[in-house]
Amino acid sequence: MTTQEIVSKLWNLCNVLRDDGITYHQYVTELTYLLFLKMSAETDNEKRFSEGVALAEGDSLTPEQEAENAEKRLVLSYSWETLRGKSGLEQYNYYKDILRLFGKHCTGRVREIYQGAATNIDEPKNLAKIISSIDALDWFSAREEGLGNLYEGLLAKNAEEKKSGAGQYFTPRPLITSLVRLTKPQPGERCNDPACGTFGFMIAASQYVKDHTDNFFTLDAETAAFERGDAFTGCELVHDAHRLALMNAMLHDMQGEILLGDTLSNLGKEMKGYDVVLTNPPFGTKKGGERAIRDDLTFSTSNKQLNFLQHIYRSLNASGKARAAVVLPDNVLFADGDGERIRADLMDKCNLHTVLRLPTGIFYAQGVKTNVLFFTRGASDKGNTREVWFYDLRTNMPSFGKTNPLKAEHFAGFEAAFEAPDRRAVQDERLSVFSREQIAERGNSLDLGLIRDESVVEYAELPDPVESGEEAIAQLEEALDLLKSVVNELKSLRAQ
Repeated sequence: MTTQEIVSKLWNLCNVLRDDGITYHQYVTELTYLLFLKMSAETDNEKRFSEGVALAEGDSLTPEQEAENAEKRLVLSYSWETLRGKSGLEQYNYYKDILRLFGKHCTGRVREIYQGAATNIDEPKNLAKIISSIDALDWFSAREEGLGNLYEGLLAKNAEEKKSGAGQYFTPRPLITSLVRLTKPQPGERCNDPACGTFGFMIAASQYVKDHTDNFFTLDAETAAFERGDAFTGCELVHDAHRLALMNAMLHDMQGEILLGDTLSNLGKEMKGYDVVLTNPPFGTKKGGERAIRDDLTFSTSNKQLNFLQHIYRSLNASGKARAAVVLPDNVLFADGDGERIRADLMDKCNLHTVLRLPTGIFYAQGVKTNVLFFTRGASDKGNTREVWFYDLRTNMPSFGKTNPLKAEHFAGFEAAFEAPDRRAVQDERLSVFSREQIAERGNSLDLGLIRDESVVEYAELPDPVESGEEAIAQLEEALDLLKSVVNELKSLRAQ
């Protein structure tokens, strides 16, 4: 059985939970709890649940200590076989206890994954059905293809379902793979994603290093340990997405720190000195206009994406080699005021060498148009960008979606142009270049590089009404977010 077949079987189990009113996202979270338990049994790693769990000892324990010891004994005695062997209400209550107690008494990643965990299943027979179905899967094939790949497949399935809302945490894997391949993370480099979602960028970056070092075999012991334990880190604001990221990292044998918090708060001040940043910061959400409380950014703006951009180029070290690839919406390219000043600051401090104009329809918010900014932090803070190359992968591209997914081959032309020894020799109409002076004359706007198809008849150039409507909705939501942030600031000033 292939990973894809196993993923389909797991995904079809969500039908069991419809009567409990469980959403797609809740279902994936529930599967995270159960799959982690089963996968630990399959890989002989159940001992991780009891690591660091110590009973209170002595002849005169308090009632509270006795009660805590009873909870810890349940954790110490846990096994998948025990869970699977119970039935009915006994199994259901045992499962609920495990979720609560793992988050309370376990240590390390196990505690992080189960912190605040609670089941959304109300019917014991539904839990029994899922446990038995998971237990019956072809786990030999799953191990052969990689448990991490299985989990990634499940996350991808969830992102495909528009009703789940999970697309905001999931960047298309062909895009991630392309960006990682072009930024080329190296052994010993510190890599980070400040808005890591389910940790996909960092997992792909780690895999890239593995592929080029024979699974770390060609590295010395110290560097190999660094790759597994410290090289790849992230931060995620949403608790459920953070839990999925932890699970994903653990299944890929990655122990790097994944913070739960807001990069745009003062927590982000400590996230710096990185060699590589790969990220797709949140955009198009109702909270997008909230003002960050972080007080060290040069330019104060309510635009969340502009604040992330500031954080990212400031978080790179000044070695002259530190680099980033960042997915950002179109408004970052042309926003005036602070937007113009931030772009100018970016082009001063970094060599913004490439902007990729991405196709529409590849993210959950269909009307939001996106781009990838590639830049390298300079050793100095001035004059680092001489020219910016643009590649238009948007115009005259097919409509992407569930029935026509984005694939690796769609990036072939861009990758060839990106890596060409002399880009001026590349014969590709989608590739264009603008000097720093030309960009400055346009108010430092980076809304450039889109081609025009002259062969299309005039009436066919009318915009698609659905796409236009979705884009209008996205812009209205952004305007509403900005208005809310202004009102909130006025309220706070009045309260003073």
